Amino acid sequence: MRMMVTTIALGLASVAGAQETAPRPDCSATTTTLPPELAKWSSSVPRTAATSVGTASRASLSVGQTAALRLMPTSAVRYAVPPEKAGKPASHGGLASFTVTTTGTYRIALGAGAWVDVVRDGKAVTSATHAHGPTCSAIRKMVDFKLTPGRYLLQIAGNADPAQSPHRSKNGHLVERIGNGPRG
Repeated sequence: MRMMVTTIALGLASVAGAQETAPRPDCSATTTTLPPELAKWSSSVPRTAATSVGTASRASLSVGQTAALRLMPTSAVRYAVPPEKAGKPASHGGLASFTVTTTGTYRIALGAGAWVDVVRDGKAVTSATHAHGPTCSAIRKMVDFKLTPGRYLLQIAGNADPAQSPHRSKNGHLVERIGNGPRG
């Protein structure tokens, strides 16, 4: 299984349409080994989310890279398309851009329950599948998208806190993952 953008955490599931997340189990005494396609989750590069389409290239992500993306207050973000679930007024979100070179299914993994949209040419791309991250891992949700070569905009909305990381520490980042390449 290969994934799209590496440190922007996305995931897959068989629940069509919804991106709701379930409560996490108590995993205080558990160590989770991630599957190979998510192995780079704990080694991320810092990025600050853009607040408009015009500045999204400053928050550029690479396929196969894991990024710790610092989010902005929702009131400061101007989304390309309205998020299906924008979250509460006090929530956080942001934008980042990425480029796809090969047609395939790409996964975005998140360390929080934020809403994720992928946008191309001013239109939201319909997600293919949704899933939770591996039990007792820092990956909370994953969303897959079928993408063709081109430039895309990642929209994150409705995150309760700008300060989440793969280890749930309060360092001011939301970590996401876009997989390492097409899945098929």
